[in-house]
Amino acid sequence: MTASSNQKISQALNNETQKAVDAFNALDTDAKLAWLYFVYEKMGDSITPAAPTAAEPELAPLLLGDYLKLSDEQQLEIMRDIVNRKDTEYSRAYGAIKENNQLLVWYAWAVAMGDTIVDIPDNYKPTKAINDLLSQIEGLEFEEQISILRTIAGELGYSDVKPIETQAQTGKTSSL
Repeated sequence: MTASSNQKISQALNNETQKAVDAFNALDTDAKLAWLYFVYEKMGDSITPAAPTAAEPELAPLLLGDYLKLSDEQQLEIMRDIVNRKDTEYSRAYGAIKENNQLLVWYAWAVAMGDTIVDIPDNYKPTKAINDLLSQIEGLEFEEQISILRTIAGELGYSDVKPIETQAQTGKTSSL
């Protein structure tokens, strides 16, 4: 079985955006969740038109429907499983959808935090690493920001789908 992060090609556009993805990957699980929340809190107005309009929410009923009925503890555990790429029902459901839909899931969760989604603790203080990464993202062009978010979103969750080998890898041509 292969985690989804091993299958997807990074969409980061340049070294600077790849550094942001690497900085995200260096965060611990709860710091990653906090960073995703703060990104949508700070930049939601610019992310919103880019991802949800290109997304298909009906493709994620487990994540955008059933998930909302779970307890705060269950929701948090599922978020952690997705960030940690664990082989679970919800992580597989997340790993099975495309990046725009994955961004929509995080957006919907961020918007509903404190209402139907477990909220970040009131006394939570972001670490220097989280704040530095937020500042780094804010300083980039919009296309670079979205590239980073799609890359990060696409690396989360679980999938055992393997990429199709290329002709260069197999040495065979397709037989149409």
